[in-house]
Amino acid sequence: MLKKFIVRKNEKGILTRDGDFRAILAPGRYRFWRFGGTPAVSTCALDTVMPTLAEPLVDYLLQHEPKEAEKHFIAIALQTNEIGVRYENEEPVEILPPGARRFIWKGLKTHRVACFDLDAGAELPDTLAASLNPAAPKNRAVTGLDGVLFVQVPAYHAGVLSIDGRIADLLEPGLKAFWRFKRDVRMELVDTRLQVMEVSGQEIMTKDRVGLRLNLVASWRYTDVQKAFATVGKPLDYLYKELQFGLRAAVGTRSIDAILENKQDIDEMIAAHVKAKMEGFGIEVGSLGVRDIVLPGEMKDILARVVEAEKSAEANVIRRREETAATRSLLNTAKVMEDNPVALRLKELETLERVAERIDRISVFGGLDQVLNGLVTLKKG
Repeated sequence: MLKKFIVRKNEKGILTRDGDFRAILAPGRYRFWRFGGTPAVSTCALDTVMPTLAEPLVDYLLQHEPKEAEKHFIAIALQTNEIGVRYENEEPVEILPPGARRFIWKGLKTHRVACFDLDAGAELPDTLAASLNPAAPKNRAVTGLDGVLFVQVPAYHAGVLSIDGRIADLLEPGLKAFWRFKRDVRMELVDTRLQVMEVSGQEIMTKDRVGLRLNLVASWRYTDVQKAFATVGKPLDYLYKELQFGLRAAVGTRSIDAILENKQDIDEMIAAHVKAKMEGFGIEVGSLGVRDIVLPGEMKDILARVVEAEKSAEANVIRRREETAATRSLLNTAKVMEDNPVALRLKELETLERVAERIDRISVFGGLDQVLNGLVTLKKG
């Protein structure tokens, strides 16, 4: 007729008879008569959250036996615009969403809940963000962190924070955290340093219908990050398109000869186009230029033949000019020798000296006069 139950030292028991609540039992051994309804005891570990099935019982105790409820458990009930952070022994263990209910058995630990108003803002206090940060090695695991957006902005960067599709703030380098409950919170990380953008493989037709492949390189940086993202949804896509349009406008209005003769004009035209289009968008474009111009295969052959012909013509002109100068020099020399026999004799001696350098032996007959005026016999040894 007696039914025995044991409630261990780390537990509390809930006594019911035929399913109706009777009492909360402290640790110990119990015997109950079967008279007056079948007894049953369900046990729960101390310092744990009661299961959802026990909430009706808790509601009954809170309403009809509040002193008994306060003695044995902690009741947590958040409003629809509140967020809770539950602590055990002053360490966070759980993020509670708006409208959440928790009932925790009292035991050896201290329990408390810090509540935050959603309407007061989305950002968490810095100290709370640091204590919840899952990347910190000393922090314990906290449940419910999917309701918090953690943002780590590195040096030389800025974070563009948007809430429900609108730009809300520009985040400085450091750790920030934001509530995600009842709002769409997003962050885009941007580099505020000078950067390089390449527009590669652009197939463009020149004014004289020659297809070219060009590559453009430009340096740029943000001057006002918040303004750039508030004005254009995707600033970098917009900058890329304007560089494309500027390149096509510069190349499409010029002939192939004009492009190859002076690429600087193309760079200046593109720079003027992009500067006018990006004014007031929070982005500054620095230096830019066409890096590569790739010609079609047949056009390369044609230009090679043109260059070869031009260089051949230049070589012929130079050759004729030098021949004319040499002939003129010989004529001047002959005129000098015609009127000056001494100069003629010196020229003959100079010629003889050059000849003597190329032979081993000279046989001279008739003296020096015969060398200059008569017979000269040269023999190789």
